[in-house]
Amino acid sequence: MSESRSLLRPSRRLRQDVPRPVRAAEVRVQLCLLGAFELVSDRVPVRLPLSAQRVVAFVALHERSLPRAHVAGSLWLDSPDDRAGANLRSALWRIHRVEPRLIEVSDRQLQLSDEVQVDLREAEAVARRELHADVGDGAGIEISALTGDLLPDWYEDWVLFERERFRQMRLRALDALCERLTRAGRLNEAMEAALLSVAGDPLRESAQRALVQVHLCEGNAGEAVRAYRLYQRLLQEQLGIQPSERMQELVAALDNQETER
Repeated sequence: MSESRSLLRPSRRLRQDVPRPVRAAEVRVQLCLLGAFELVSDRVPVRLPLSAQRVVAFVALHERSLPRAHVAGSLWLDSPDDRAGANLRSALWRIHRVEPRLIEVSDRQLQLSDEVQVDLREAEAVARRELHADVGDGAGIEISALTGDLLPDWYEDWVLFERERFRQMRLRALDALCERLTRAGRLNEAMEAALLSVAGDPLRESAQRALVQVHLCEGNAGEAVRAYRLYQRLLQEQLGIQPSERMQELVAALDNQETER
C-alpha cells in the first residue's frame, strides 16, 4: 500500500451520536478512514508517511485522549519502549509539520483536534439514526455513507476490530433502510440498499431476504426466485448449509403464486 493518498471527500468529526450542524466555512481539516486513508487541510490534499498515518488513524478511532505510552506501545509492539517512544515522537513531528491542527498533545496525552472532521463518525451517526428510526420513508438518507469499509487495506488487530464493528453497523442499517423504503414504495432506492448490503456480505441472509422481498414487491417473481437460488447455491458451497425456514417460506410463497397463474 502506498504511504499516502490524496483526499477529495469531505467528512465530519462527531463527539456524540448526533452531529452538530457544521457550516462549510468551519470545515478546516477532513480525515477519511473509509475506503482509504486520506487527509485534506483547507481543501488541499495532505500527504503523510505511513508511520504518521497509523498514529492519526489510531488516535482518531479512540474518541478520548490517550496516553502517549499507550499509543507508542500499541503501534510498535515489537519495539522496546524507548524505541517505540522515539518512533512516536518522529511521527508526531512529521504530523505537526504538515498539519499542526490535527493532533493535540498535552500532559503526555494525545487527542484528535476538534477541528478535524472524520467520515467514519459521520457514517456511524447516519447508521445509528437509521437503526433507531421507527417511522418515515427513508427519504434524505445519506446512503453513500454506508458503502465503505474502514481502512480495508490495513490488517493490524486494532484496525480489524473496528472495521468489523462498523461493517456490522452499516449492514444492519442498510437492511433497516431497505425495509423502510420497501414499505414506503420507494422500490428503486430499496433495491439499491439491498444490493449494497448483499455486496457487503453475500452470505448474510437478512440482506438476501430483503433483496428477494424487493423483487417480489416489484412483481418480479422470477427475479426473486433467481436471487434465492443464487444465495442457496452460495450458502451450500461456502458453508454446506441451507437457507433458514423463514427464507424457504418466502420462496414457497413465490412458488404458490406461480402455480396459481
